[in-house]
Amino acid sequence: MSTPGQPGLPEHHLQPGRRAALLVVDFVRAYLVQGSPLYAGVDAAREACSILLAAARAARIPVIHTNVVYQRGGRDGGVFFRKLPALSCFEQGLRPDLAAFGEGLEPASGETVISKQYASAFFGTSLAATLTSLGVDTVLIAGVSTSGCIRATAVDACQHGFIPLVVRDAVGDRHPAPHEANLYDLQSKYAEVISLEAAQKYLAGLKQA
Repeated sequence: MSTPGQPGLPEHHLQPGRRAALLVVDFVRAYLVQGSPLYAGVDAAREACSILLAAARAARIPVIHTNVVYQRGGRDGGVFFRKLPALSCFEQGLRPDLAAFGEGLEPASGETVISKQYASAFFGTSLAATLTSLGVDTVLIAGVSTSGCIRATAVDACQHGFIPLVVRDAVGDRHPAPHEANLYDLQSKYAEVISLEAAQKYLAGLKQA
C-alpha cells in the first residue's frame, strides 16, 4: 500500500510501465555486520530484498546492483567522504569483508554492477544511460539507506524520467523515524512507495505478458 500524501498536497499516483528494472542499492555487508561503522540492523529489509530479487529474476527483467568504491584516501569521494568518515570502509582493498555484497544478495551472472561514490546511484555513473539503452521506463528500488542513497536515487530516477517504485519492505534505515519520514515524503512528491506484495504482483504480471 502507498504511504498517504502530506496534508495539503493532492494525492496522485504514477502508473508503472511495462519495461521495468530492479535496482538494488548498496546492499553490502557494511550495513549488515554488527561492529561495522555503517551497521544499520536491516535484516528484515535484506530478507524482503532477497524475495524481491528472486521475483525480478523470475520475471526476467534487468537487475542492476550498486556498491560504493573509493580510491585509497577517498579523494574521489569529495565532500561526502569528508562529511562521513565511516565511508572509509569502502576504500579499495581496505575492508573487503564489509565491501562485499550481502549473503543472498550477490549479483548473478549477467547482472550489472555499478560502482558509485555519492548517494544517488545516478550521480556520476552510467546508470541512466544503461536504463535508457535497455528501454526501461520503471525502476523498482531496494536497498539502503532509506534516508540517504534510496531517497537520492529515487529523486534522481524521477528527474531522469523513470517511474520510481520504492519497495517499502526491501529498503531500510538505522532508525524507524527517518525511514518512515522519507518514505512519506517520497510518496508525496517523487515516487510510488509500494509493498513487497504489490511489487511481486507487478512482476508476476510482467512475467505473464
